Amino acid sequence: MKANCWMANNKVEVREVPDPKILNQEDIIVRITSTAICGSDLHLYDGYVVSMEKGDVLGHEFMGEVVEVGRDVKKLKLGDRVVVPFPISCGRCYFCQQQLYSLCENSNPNAWMAEKMWGHSPAGIFGYSHLTGGYAGGQAQYARVPFADVGPIKVPDSMTDEQVLFLSDILPTGYMAAENCDIQPGDTVAVWGCGPVGQFAIKSAFLLGAERVIAIDRYDYRLRMAREQGGAETINYEEVDVLLDVIKDMTGGRGPDSCIDAVGMEAHTPGVVGVYDQVKQVAKIETDRPPALREAMMAVRNGGHLSVPGVYAGFIHGFLFGDAFEKGLTFKMGQTHAQLYMPELLDHIASGRMRPEVIISHRMKLADAERGYQIFNEKEEDCRKVVLTP
Repeated sequence: MKANCWMANNKVEVREVPDPKILNQEDIIVRITSTAICGSDLHLYDGYVVSMEKGDVLGHEFMGEVVEVGRDVKKLKLGDRVVVPFPISCGRCYFCQQQLYSLCENSNPNAWMAEKMWGHSPAGIFGYSHLTGGYAGGQAQYARVPFADVGPIKVPDSMTDEQVLFLSDILPTGYMAAENCDIQPGDTVAVWGCGPVGQFAIKSAFLLGAERVIAIDRYDYRLRMAREQGGAETINYEEVDVLLDVIKDMTGGRGPDSCIDAVGMEAHTPGVVGVYDQVKQVAKIETDRPPALREAMMAVRNGGHLSVPGVYAGFIHGFLFGDAFEKGLTFKMGQTHAQLYMPELLDHIASGRMRPEVIISHRMKLADAERGYQIFNEKEEDCRKVVLTP
């Protein structure tokens, strides 16, 4: 089959690779009908996530038709249309029983690697380095899906791929980011980053009862979408003198009730601080650039919530822990427990309360994945989201 493979930093290539096979009788094989390039994939593309190997099949946002079924699979059958969540979860361990699916104890065969870096291992993840299992991803014609009774969700034939594809990751990620804010009626939420996750966090914050959402970014086309599609008030941080002063003025001096960092390890900031973080990251003195996280910590009101759906890989400098302590902040973060949210969000899509397909800006063939990565990484052609079809 054909699959999009990581070849080196800033280099992907669609190649012929072996077809996937049933390895465990709880597996299914999915013929992929739609897959997407995620912002998290760009961290692999840019070389900021360790343990990638030449030829690794990328992609953790995908859906398709079930074409093979292991004999122990009970909930799915041949021909079912399914969306596959990005975390691989056994459904039986302590964390799965607590519905903390992205922390599954049994799905990462390389847990020892993650434990050395992070203390404990998260769940396995499709197409996301050998730290999270080395699983082949879904930017391909076919994919093997382990623990098929726990992960994939069946979707009705009446709904298009584009309506439901993002149940795989970015829609539940944006929703969990907002839920982690413990939003109360009348709250103001500030969102750093108006990429796909940020856009869905904005919509979710309003859905969960926020009165105002302030969206921060530097790309006008993304800010425009946050206003017109999301209903947010927006700030282009490159066009203001001191971002924190602007946010304070917009919130009567108190600060937002909650802040969401939907940027993660490759955040940008103008001036000396931005150069400082970039130099340290390139020199491997720190793994992540944290200016968005720092700003969110400074901006949020005393006693507020800080939610972090943006991916961080390891070590950062200048983490303002004393500030967080003095302000009495609550942090919630982590990879998304996608299986928990998929049924609820499918209902929101069916009712029209969520229209995830509006985020799509580019539709391409799998064969054009290399160009898709370049466009998305460089923010060319007002790129918001690239969907690939095999």
